[in-house]
Amino acid sequence: MAHILFIDPMEKLNIKKDSSLMAALSFKKLGKEVYLLFEEDFYVNNLKETKLRVYDFEGKMKEDGYYIEEFKLKKHKDVLVSKSDTIHMRIDPPYDMRYHRYLWMLDFITIASGCSVVNNPVGIMKKNDKIEAFKQKNAVDSFVGASVQGFEHYVEELKANGFDEIILKPLDLYSGIGVEKFSITDAKLIQKFVNKVEEYHGAIIAQPFLKAVYEGEFRAVYFDGEEVGSIMKKPAPGEFLTNIAQGANYEKVELPPKVKESCDNTAKELLKDGIRIIAFDVLGEAITEVNITCPGLFVEVSYANNKNLADLYASLF
Repeated sequence: MAHILFIDPMEKLNIKKDSSLMAALSFKKLGKEVYLLFEEDFYVNNLKETKLRVYDFEGKMKEDGYYIEEFKLKKHKDVLVSKSDTIHMRIDPPYDMRYHRYLWMLDFITIASGCSVVNNPVGIMKKNDKIEAFKQKNAVDSFVGASVQGFEHYVEELKANGFDEIILKPLDLYSGIGVEKFSITDAKLIQKFVNKVEEYHGAIIAQPFLKAVYEGEFRAVYFDGEEVGSIMKKPAPGEFLTNIAQGANYEKVELPPKVKESCDNTAKELLKDGIRIIAFDVLGEAITEVNITCPGLFVEVSYANNKNLADLYASLF
């Protein structure tokens, strides 16, 4: 019964606080068979058994129990994938065709070998992290598209509602990458929208800039439909991004009742599609993102709540 974590190249990871590596160490600590799988070694085969080249590893946590002190790969081996195994999809976005191909392949391998994949690849294909948030009650008024005419109409509506700043951001990235704020009266706003569409090859997101962000944004982590820990992320002085990767600070928080109810209901609904691991971002009472592609911040939420989320994750299986 092996657990195979499908992850990005080691050189891309911030090893001391990577959620996937933290989870890998937890699986090992619990005495479970666990390996790392890299993109260059992943394939599917419908003609005969699939043996994936995977890597053993060793590492240890710092004294606080939440940050990784050291981590290194050991020898690789070939593992026959079977119905008793679980592959954990931990490749970071962007959700591009490369990413989508992996989801196709992961869906196929569940049929060919009978193994499980978390989160379910078909569930990930069905639910975009950001658009899923826009379906929620009290969602932030949002525009998604590449239409100049549609964007112009949206901007006029925001002006009529008293907004003076607007956010433009990619539909399929993460950690605040590509997010920009502009004055809604900027004479070059339409051209900046067009430039963004060209840069990201299609539809982008536009939203009013909500000053509530300066008070902080919730990050709530859910396993199997249940909240396991939450933090409040606050932008660094002079900044507006609440992404910890962009310098935001964080602290433990209890979710307000209405926010918790929204997250609980959404998590239970997504569980029907095999989405077992979710990280919600919530601004005020509005869910702004439903992170299902590669939910993270296990380390930060663990540290703030004095509870090891990676251990809880590993104990689910």
